[in-house]
Amino acid sequence: MIEWLDEGAELIAVAVGIYLALSLLSRRNVRWAEGFSRWKFAAMLLIAATVVLIEVTAQVLDHESTAIDRMVLLSIHRGVPAFLVPVFTAATRSGSAAFLVPAVAIACIGLAWRRHPFDALALALTTGTASLVVYLAKTAVGRDRPELWTTNWYWGSSFPSGHTLSTAAIATAAYFCTVRLRPEWRKPAFAIACGWVAMVGMSRLVLGVHWPTDVIAAACAGLLVAVAVNVALLRFRNMELTT
Repeated sequence: MIEWLDEGAELIAVAVGIYLALSLLSRRNVRWAEGFSRWKFAAMLLIAATVVLIEVTAQVLDHESTAIDRMVLLSIHRGVPAFLVPVFTAATRSGSAAFLVPAVAIACIGLAWRRHPFDALALALTTGTASLVVYLAKTAVGRDRPELWTTNWYWGSSFPSGHTLSTAAIATAAYFCTVRLRPEWRKPAFAIACGWVAMVGMSRLVLGVHWPTDVIAAACAGLLVAVAVNVALLRFRNMELTT
């Protein structure tokens, strides 16, 4: 546990260091400085997600997280009351492909019908990219799922959590769409997105089908996938407008 606390402190130091370095570099350009000042929280969040994803993935590949994963998962199993399990089961279903694919399809059709093709494309492309990342990561890592108590069977290896990664990517993409179309809904949209991802991620642990590091890495990866797709599409749109 002490070792993990030390590593956590190192991660925080690295993230803060990168943030400060980027802040200093941005001051060399007025436009960059304005952008960095406006998006300080987003920049820190993305830096933290990237650092955590890299570190957690390295720990999993080197099999250094097994002990803490096991301890945390057993603590959750002992601490969550039985009457709450159906709640987490419902949360898991909201992060499944059976729910997400139809929900995203309906949302994309609605956005296109309301003449918001960019947001429909962003949501659809984010969903597809997240699914591809989940498939490639699971195939590459091949981590065994927990077998600490009797659980339901799910496809693929344990790392990363596909439910969590897809939910994080789609929730982030939906947040971006909401902010573009209804800026006044920024705060409630952010709270709903975070709450949904947290519930889906926690549900995978309560049900015993993923290790904690699977969920942490997946949440970070999902956020980064959505941001990458959003930035790429915005750049492409801006290029088209200037040509």
